[in-house]
Amino acid sequence: MSDIKLIHTDQAPAAVGPYSQATKTDGKIYVSGQLGLIPEKGELALGFEAQTRQALENLKTILAAGGSGLNKVLSVDVFVTDMSQFPNLNAIYAEYFSAHKPARAAIEVSALPLGGLVEFKCIALAD
Repeated sequence: MSDIKLIHTDQAPAAVGPYSQATKTDGKIYVSGQLGLIPEKGELALGFEAQTRQALENLKTILAAGGSGLNKVLSVDVFVTDMSQFPNLNAIYAEYFSAHKPARAAIEVSALPLGGLVEFKCIALAD
C-alpha cells in the first residue's frame, strides 16, 4: 500500500469535524461527505436545489484539488433528508454527470450535520 495523502483546499468548506476533505492513495481519491455549504460564508445555501448544486460544486472543487474530476468518479453516495426531493436531485445531478454516469446509492436519512438537506461523498480515480 502506498502512502496516504490528505487533500485540502480553501476553495471548498473546511471539514466540520476531525476528518479530511479527502484522502488519496493507490490512484484513488476518497472525498468526504459534502453538504451545500457556501465556502466563503460557511453557511448552507438556501433550499434543497441550491444545497444540491453547492454540494456538487464542493465535491468538484475537492476532486480538482486531488488531481481528479467528475469524469473520473467511480461511485457516489447521496444522503437526503426527504426522498420526495428525488426528482429534483436527479435533475441537478444529471447536469454534473451527463455522459459519465458513475455507480450511485441514494439513502434517506433522518438528519444531516448542520441541518443540511443533502450530502454527497464519492470515490474517484486520481492522477
